Amino acid sequence: MNKIPYKWLALSATSLGALLSVMTGTALLIALPNVAADLNAPMIIIIWVLMSYMLAITVLVPSIGRIADMMGRKRLFVLGSGIFTVTSLFAGMSQSGMELLIIRVIQSVGGSLMMANSVAIVTDAFPKGELGRALGINGMVIAVGFAIGPIVGGILTVTAGWRWIFYMNVPLGALVTIWSLIQIRDIAPLLKGEKFDWLGATSFTAGMFFLLYALTEGGFGGWTSPLVITSFILAAILIPLFVYIEFKIKQPMLDLRLFKSRVLIFAYSSKLMNGIAIGALMFLLIFYLLGIKSMSPFTASIYLIPFAVAMMVMAPISGALSDKYGSRVLSSLGLLISGIGLLGFALFIRVDMSLLEIIFLGTVIGVGSGMFNSPNTNTIMSMMPPERRGIAGATSIMMANAGSVISIAMTFAIISSGLTPQAMDALFIGAHIGSKGIYVSTFISDLRLAFYVSFFISIAAAIISYMRGPTPVWKNDASKT
Repeated sequence: MNKIPYKWLALSATSLGALLSVMTGTALLIALPNVAADLNAPMIIIIWVLMSYMLAITVLVPSIGRIADMMGRKRLFVLGSGIFTVTSLFAGMSQSGMELLIIRVIQSVGGSLMMANSVAIVTDAFPKGELGRALGINGMVIAVGFAIGPIVGGILTVTAGWRWIFYMNVPLGALVTIWSLIQIRDIAPLLKGEKFDWLGATSFTAGMFFLLYALTEGGFGGWTSPLVITSFILAAILIPLFVYIEFKIKQPMLDLRLFKSRVLIFAYSSKLMNGIAIGALMFLLIFYLLGIKSMSPFTASIYLIPFAVAMMVMAPISGALSDKYGSRVLSSLGLLISGIGLLGFALFIRVDMSLLEIIFLGTVIGVGSGMFNSPNTNTIMSMMPPERRGIAGATSIMMANAGSVISIAMTFAIISSGLTPQAMDALFIGAHIGSKGIYVSTFISDLRLAFYVSFFISIAAAIISYMRGPTPVWKNDASKT
């Protein structure tokens, strides 16, 4: 019997971890109204239960990626899976919205440890001619998580209660922890004799936190809040300080000289912009289906599945094609296709928009997103020497998550501009917006504006992606098995 090559075992472990994290997030999204009612928690607390996880991962993964380059990726991935599993048990036992929020923040540390290392582990395991296909398979698994998460969340919430969204993670998380402990191994050379850049890591983490917090809180509650203004000021001080430190220190957390490459900086930038363009798509469509079509959260989630299925189909195909033909055209075309789908929503969204139109346009965006992500990540990771892949993969994840956080904040700012706080609460729990005395036309106009903004960002990202030029590849790539 032939032994399974290590590369496939490593891919299976990291993909299981990604599936668990994504599936939990989308399942929880559908259950948030039930969580709010059961815990008697205000909408803003429950929204932060979802957002805090994304925000924490965004600010933590670069530091963790750097630590992984120094200490090894396996132990951090296994530790992250263990933390995610244990905190899932406590999250299911939460008795208040604030308690659940605190546990989710702790859980985000586990998620960060897994996500920061997963791409680097896969890149270490696969030779450059197969990396795109491997990343495509990983993207396909993530799309599966997006697709089945709402269904699993809806079924569990109706039959057993929302707490089982977390309880189901305990046996699944234990499986991921044991499997990764057995199968993953550190094969990349470690950075010997280097010290961790605590000053740079602290200034970066704090600066990014204040920036993303200000953007998110401003979108939810208004831009003139003293807390929002103060957070912007602190971010404006700390982020330039981080850049200054990184150029001065001998062993920086993030070697900014790597970003002198036009290809790399444009690839990262297009990833950030893609996150801003489509990161809030699920929120926008759920708001529309709940508020205008009067669907239940579970029924609304069914109409998001074509988006995820399209991503699932395209991710491995585009990843394999990028191995053979390069990433530049595929990534740019994917962003362009996503933009066309977003434009379709901007032009045709209305009260009587057919469900077939929603499914078609969601599928178009899913095709574009699946076509973009795997080749773009292939570009980033192919340019990195083995000892820098941890920070490279972590920075890629940071860009995507930062884009999603900004996108959701932007969406809430646009939608809430035409609704009262009472109407936002009603919409959040699934009440028909017209029954709350709100002008439906205002709501539709706000949705249309959000889609137009997302369209222009996606087109700008496509232009940037194409302008990056051909991808130089790290030449000392050892043969892998």
